[in-house]
Amino acid sequence: MERIDPIIQPVPAAGTDPGYIPGLMAPRLVEEADAAKDDAAKDVAEEAADEEVTEEVADEAPAEATEEANDDEPDEAVSLKKDASEDAAADEDGPVFEVSDRRASMTADRTGIRLTLDEEKAEFGWDEIGAVEVETPRFGRRFTVTLHTTGRRHYQSEVDAPSRSSLKEWTAELDVVLDAYFEEA
Repeated sequence: MERIDPIIQPVPAAGTDPGYIPGLMAPRLVEEADAAKDDAAKDVAEEAADEEVTEEVADEAPAEATEEANDDEPDEAVSLKKDASEDAAADEDGPVFEVSDRRASMTADRTGIRLTLDEEKAEFGWDEIGAVEVETPRFGRRFTVTLHTTGRRHYQSEVDAPSRSSLKEWTAELDVVLDAYFEEA
């Protein structure tokens, strides 16, 4: 006699735990996060020292340039100094990703990711985010972003794109922001 049991398919681990999805990053250990902060502080100190050296060189150049320059011509060293300060401001700002429709919006910048739906808002710092998943449908215009936090929760936001071509642009823009700010463990 043959045994008749219901055939129960095994549930993939990704269905119960988003940490098992290939490509998602596991949360960092506290020691690794502290080491990353120390490295970042050292990098900032080195950049500040480099800027001081650049400013000293730029300060020496105006004295020489003013002796040779006419009153009508702008000082090249001063313009170099302005360019350096503009570059520093651009480095602080960095890339920003913003999309919205009539109900929802998403913003990703140097502070983290903000999701809004109607009057509800959710803000996540980069240290809270474990993974970011982007979904674009084959035929529709809905851009879906799912944030997986280090606390094993996930939050999903959807924005309707004005056209299908916008989906590829938005994905590329979000990738630039993630590459700039989201550090892998």
